[in-house]
Amino acid sequence: MADQPSPPDPYKLLHIVPNPDGSLTRLPTAEIVPAGASDPNSPQLVLSKDIPLDPKHQTYLRLFKPHNLPPNPNLPLLIYFQGGGFVLLSAASAPFHDCCSHLALSIPAIIISVEYRLAPENRLPAAYDDAVSVISWVRNQASTADGEPWLKNYVDYSKCFLMGSSAGGNIAYHAGLRASDMNLSPVKNQGLILHQPYFGGVRRTESEISNPLINGGDGRIRRLPRCLVCGYGGDPLVDRQKELAGLLESRGVHVTAQFKEGGFHGVDVFDPNKAEALYESVKEFIRGCCCAQGGDEVVVAKSSI
Repeated sequence: MADQPSPPDPYKLLHIVPNPDGSLTRLPTAEIVPAGASDPNSPQLVLSKDIPLDPKHQTYLRLFKPHNLPPNPNLPLLIYFQGGGFVLLSAASAPFHDCCSHLALSIPAIIISVEYRLAPENRLPAAYDDAVSVISWVRNQASTADGEPWLKNYVDYSKCFLMGSSAGGNIAYHAGLRASDMNLSPVKNQGLILHQPYFGGVRRTESEISNPLINGGDGRIRRLPRCLVCGYGGDPLVDRQKELAGLLESRGVHVTAQFKEGGFHGVDVFDPNKAEALYESVKEFIRGCCCAQGGDEVVVAKSSI
């Protein structure tokens, strides 16, 4: 009988090296992009800048603003959490920097991309704690007269959203649950955008061959705002994503579920057409939520596979 091929080394696949102390050495994969010009005379379509969140934990916020905005545009605020399996990548990684730039221009909106702590050096719930710190920071900005100028001059705090991709979708979900216990006034969380959210479980699903579905989910689910849950049929995590959408809906949450054929996990990073479709879905969801807030209901079509 021929020798069976050895399974691939997951550390090599992920470009990480485990260290004796339990930490990881992360080898370069994605390009690291510095924050763009914040000069009002810059020719860039979207400006960006970094603001410290918690120097002790080396966390920060990368803000994105469309260029040449009119006075007092009352834009939505989108807090974004990037993917990376909780262990990889950064708000400064090129795919996520570019995604946030496109979202800022497409919606349009002010985007806050969060540099949260990574495992295993900082195991969960560290990333969830960082997410709550961002939400608290935004609430404080809304309550002070001399806050961050990009928020003070351009944001409508009654139109805030949490978004995450892959592991970031998991973080956005848990941040939404925790935010439901907080007094956010004058900030209002209008919706969650969970793009190919990464949830797992002990028992593998058919598509799989930190799970919110255990024991029927968290009791705070019914307090969540509107949710957009989107994914692709070629993603091994799609069954969990569909289960999540069903659980949310069963608890009375207004859910827009968009599951499309084909694709794979993170496909929008590699396929510009899929990325544009994502930006359009996010734009329409945010528009629908804001119109519903004003009393004009907008129906966003659901799709399934």
